[in-house]
This record gives sequence, structure tokens and C-alpha cells, in this order.
Amino acid sequence: MCGIVAVYGESAVIHDIYEALTVLQHRGQDASGILTNDGGKILLRKSLGLVRDGFEKKHIERLRGFTGIGHVRYPTAGYAESSAEAQPFYVNSPYGIGLAHNGNLINSNELKENLFSEDLRHINTRSDSEILLNIFAHELQLHSKESFTPDDVFYAVAGVHRRVKGAYSVVSLISERGIVAFRDPNGIRPLCYGTRLKNGKTETMIASESVALDTAGFKLERDILPGEAIYVDMNGKIHSRMCSDKTNLTPCIFEYVYFARPDTIIDGISVYSARMKMGQKLADKIKREWNDHDIDVVIPIPDTSRISALELAISLGVPYREGFIKNRYIGRTFIMPEQNERIKSVKRKLNAIITEFSNKNVLLVDDSIVRGTTSKQIIEMARDAGAKRVYMASAAPPVKYPNVYGIDMPASNEFVASGRNINDITKLINADKLIYQDLEDLIEAVKAPNADALKFDSSCFDGKYVTGNVTEEYLEELDHLRNDTAKKKYNPTDLSDDVMVY
Repeated sequence: MCGIVAVYGESAVIHDIYEALTVLQHRGQDASGILTNDGGKILLRKSLGLVRDGFEKKHIERLRGFTGIGHVRYPTAGYAESSAEAQPFYVNSPYGIGLAHNGNLINSNELKENLFSEDLRHINTRSDSEILLNIFAHELQLHSKESFTPDDVFYAVAGVHRRVKGAYSVVSLISERGIVAFRDPNGIRPLCYGTRLKNGKTETMIASESVALDTAGFKLERDILPGEAIYVDMNGKIHSRMCSDKTNLTPCIFEYVYFARPDTIIDGISVYSARMKMGQKLADKIKREWNDHDIDVVIPIPDTSRISALELAISLGVPYREGFIKNRYIGRTFIMPEQNERIKSVKRKLNAIITEFSNKNVLLVDDSIVRGTTSKQIIEMARDAGAKRVYMASAAPPVKYPNVYGIDMPASNEFVASGRNINDITKLINADKLIYQDLEDLIEAVKAPNADALKFDSSCFDGKYVTGNVTEEYLEELDHLRNDTAKKKYNPTDLSDDVMVY
């Protein structure tokens, strides 16, 4: 999972890109990068860690130019071992192209072989984003003429769609020609654009989430459609074209459950409203199946579940309380690479308010349960704080299958729901009762009113992959890359000290 941004401005864009990346920091805390174009000179800074740690005043001052792109990264298979794995990536030919990508390609091995044997391009990292960049560059070179036109961009994007399988939302900078953005034909990962007026001229920002536009003063125009490409030329004019004849909007439902900020709108759907409805649907299930419950208090597991937990409590007529105080300087735990590190992080991350648990039957609400490690630790904390009984509710269904489209979930045998029924999971996490959201209710909660035709990628819950082409061999390979043994910590001292110039 990653966050991407691109800006065309009438003055230096570095501050808008930097601020947008900080707003999108929840989408990636592993590495960050910014690339700008200053009169044909490409300037690039990449670093491991948070945006604020990787960009000092000296870097900001050197990243000049009126066009630029940026990226924050969660890796989809382990942690980056050097800043070379961070994005954006850059190639000199043709023109000079930088690219940043959110998603995951499911045919990357085949593409890499074709790039080497047929396109005569060499890949230097393990990142499928570098593969995507080289395919786009090759397709652009095939269609380039003496006079560069929007058609060159759109033909190249169409070529990418023909060759690439998987999820990919992309922003790209073509030196002295403008910025490009496109989204895969299924629209699995989010991408939108907005505009603002400055000195009577239109500036454009493209970003993973609308909240990045809001904070920079850009007006959200719309989401980029599945299979569509947007090209902003050096005069600021926006060109768009559908570049695939086979499109089907199926956004990843896990964006609404967990990843996106609640103040974001994705494909016309408010993430905040979706999470409210998740809580209402979960309350409806409790009323149907456990109407004589003895819940004294509803407590969310911070932060993502707060909205759902509050609505659940209101619907049940049960008090809502904040029972955990969160240390905001600890990262998201289910993506941490090693089991012992996750366990330590949970205890550093949360502390219980004893008065809210003492002698009460408590319903803890979380957005989802993946490994179960966090849930078990938090239930123990609730019991240690004096709770009589501890119930657990998940605003999402059981996570049973790998997400192959850009979320670094565990290997499938590390899911707590893998091969276990509800009773088994309840015992494993040491809860007195466990309630999961039904998938049908989750879909109904997320779906906008009068949008019955809208479908979602719910593959981590139902194992149905919207792109097809996901074989058992591929899933086995993914498991090998994602299991705890395979994951290694990066070297936090491996940081670039300066801005690279091309």
C-alpha cells in the first residue's frame, strides 16, 4: 500500500507535494521520495522512514521546478533494505521519465523477462514499480514522434493496459512535457484529481486520496476512471482519454475498512459514512443473533474503528467509552515484519484506562482482525484492567485470503481465520465472544445509495480476485515472500544525504 501525488503549478511545487505526502503518510511509513523537473533538469530525493525525517530544509530548497511527483511507501513483500527501493523511479530514455505507483502487478515475473529479452531494458531493483516504469517508457518510445502530443501519452498507457495485470494507480512526470496519471482497468486502487486557481491560472494536483487535495486548497474535480489517463501539459491544459476498452470499477473494499483516512472520498463514497454504516450493520447483527446481550460498554481499539464503534453503541443503546490511550508514534502493527516486534509494539502502542474496564462486560470493536496477535494482546490488557468479560467485534469479515493488489498482508497460513472457525478463533484470542461483520453487510455499508451496480474487490474476504490470472503458484510465491521468516528489517542508517540530479 502506498500514497502518490503529482502537481503541476505556476510556481515551485515542492511545498504542495511535501504537505500532500505528510497527509498521505498513513498509506506508507517505510520510505518516501519526491521528484521534480526544473527546466529540463530532474531532481530526486528518496529516503527511508517518514517524510518529515527524510526531507530537511536543504533538500526542500534544491527540489525546484513547477512540476513534480511524490510517493510514500509500504512494501508489498517485506521491508525496503535501502533507499534505492523507494520511489519515484527514473529512466533517461525517452525524454526522462519519473514514475510512482500504488498497487501490485501479478504478472511481474513475466513482464521482467519480456523487458530484458524483447524491450532490451534492465531492472535494477525488486520493485514491480520499476518494471511498470520501464514498460511505460518503452511504450512511449514506440509511439513518440518529433513533436510530442497527448496522443503519444494515451497510446503508451493503452500499451501498458494490454501488457500489465494487477492493480496500479500511477503518477508520472515526463521531463519538459508534463505530468501523467492513470488507473488500472478495474480501478482497484484510488486516484483522483483537483484544481485551484493561482494568479488567474489553473494548477492541478493528482493524489491517492481527496484529503490531500483538500489540505492544499485544491477543489476535487473527480476520480480518475478505471482505464483512464490524465495528461497535464506544460501549459497546464488537462487532457483525458479512456485507454482501455475493457473496464470495470471494482475498488478495493479494504480501503474503506482500514487504509483510507475517514475524511477522504473514494469513487464518490465518503469513507466516514461507510464506517458509520459498518457500525450500524454490526449492531443489527448483534440484535439478530444476540439480542439478550449483557454488554455494559463499547470501547474502540484506536484509531480506525472509532467511527464504527460509536455508531454500534448508539444503535445498541449502550454507553460508548474511550478505554485505550494510544501512543501515536508507533506504526501500524499488522504490517510489522516480525512477530516479536508486533507483540512489543502493541504493548507500547496502547495503555488501558482502568476505570473504564473495572468490573464491566466490555465489547471491544476493531476495524478488522488479521493475524489475531493484536486482538489477543488487547483482550489480555482489558482483563488485566479488571474487565469481567471481554467480547470482540470486527467491523470486517474474517480475513482469509492474501491481498495480491498492494496490501502487505501476511502469508495465508498466518491469518488467524485460516483453517479455523469462529469458536477456534475465539479461544485463540481468549475472548468470551467474537462477532464478525457479514460480507454482504459490509458491501451494503460501503456502497453508495442508488449504486447497486457498483462491485468491490473483496478478495481478502472471499478469495475472488477481480483481475483473474491469480494462480495457486502465484499465491504460493507470495506466501514465500510475505511470511515472517522472509521479512527482514531495513537498515535505518541507509539514507541519501542529498538530492540526485539527472
